[in-house]
Amino acid sequence: MTHMNELEYTSVEICAGAGGQAIGLHQAGFRHLALVEIDGHAAATLNQNITGHPVWDWERDHCDVLSADVKDFHPFEDMKKGGDRLRTHGLDLLAGGVPCPPFSHAGKQLGRDDERDLFPRMLELVEELNPRAVMIENVRGIMDPKFANYRDWILARLQGGKYLEENGAQASDKGLGYTVCKWGVLEASDFGVPQLRPRAVLVAIRNDVLKDVKYEWPTPTHEDPVSVAESLQPSMLMRYKPYFEGKYAEQARAAYDRWLAKAEERDDELKGKGGGIAPTLVGGSKKHGGADLGPSRAKAAWKQLGVSGVGVANDAEKCKEKATEDRDLFREDGPMLTVEQTAIIQGFPPEWEFTGGKTAQYRQVGNAFPPPVAKAVGESILDVLKAARERDRQKS
Repeated sequence: MTHMNELEYTSVEICAGAGGQAIGLHQAGFRHLALVEIDGHAAATLNQNITGHPVWDWERDHCDVLSADVKDFHPFEDMKKGGDRLRTHGLDLLAGGVPCPPFSHAGKQLGRDDERDLFPRMLELVEELNPRAVMIENVRGIMDPKFANYRDWILARLQGGKYLEENGAQASDKGLGYTVCKWGVLEASDFGVPQLRPRAVLVAIRNDVLKDVKYEWPTPTHEDPVSVAESLQPSMLMRYKPYFEGKYAEQARAAYDRWLAKAEERDDELKGKGGGIAPTLVGGSKKHGGADLGPSRAKAAWKQLGVSGVGVANDAEKCKEKATEDRDLFREDGPMLTVEQTAIIQGFPPEWEFTGGKTAQYRQVGNAFPPPVAKAVGESILDVLKAARERDRQKS
């Protein structure tokens, strides 16, 4: 048997989407035993990347990618590759970006009356898997005053305490034996993501693990945000360059220069005020039509960055093949972004590939949790787990 000190730190992630959180946690040092995702396209993306990239070799052998509704996820039965390990060594981290529609400012904010609310399921899995740590990510809306009672219920479920039931009656819960170390909002642009994307993150550690160890909330890695101009410049140049010779030469050079000037000007204008970062990318849902870069306010913000937000561009190959240059590159209000460029705006590593058609791919990107933020939270949790493991090793 491996010495406890050499054992990997494992995680199970629900609502894994196209892998934003999984990538960040992997970069932090966690190894995934299961990734559960209901959307077929997103699950196919996870599968394709895990089987296709050497950095995911461990997961290829030990991780089940399950395209399933988390309500039908039964870890000990469904985890074929990682089940034994789970039974023998327990789980280090249960993580999940539980769906945001119930708390989203864009939605109706039905909270726990919304059948899409998966907090209850997440808490059932905490009880079933008894992980050493829990990380739950959601939109910032869940921190609104109107959800105070709901947050109290979640806190009581995890660490014990009182809360108000929906009928106003007071209730209490003895809890599952965790300490909620922090439930706060992290801003993606503080971690090098060129986008305005606040996310609420809850971190809880099991009491027998935490004991005397202090949890430290992630501190920003970037003093100044990375701008859209800086992050998209290499890929924009790559898109326009093939047209710098030939019939489009003049048009292409002018369009590229115009985009860069506009994006840099916006960055200069906002220096010290958050820089020229992108508005929040919105993936939309199956109910809403094609892919665009969000509501009219977001489109207006993109316009100031020299980008047209009315849709998503074809990638370079398809653009050439279908001759969509006028639509994709030479619009009056600037180029539309490709899926690859929206992935840069979310902080995905360049080698991560998305499956499905253009709209399906863009949805996966738009709904993601930025990997650099997940990495920062993952490292903050891992620090506690490592310290606890060291402490317990010295005692044994």
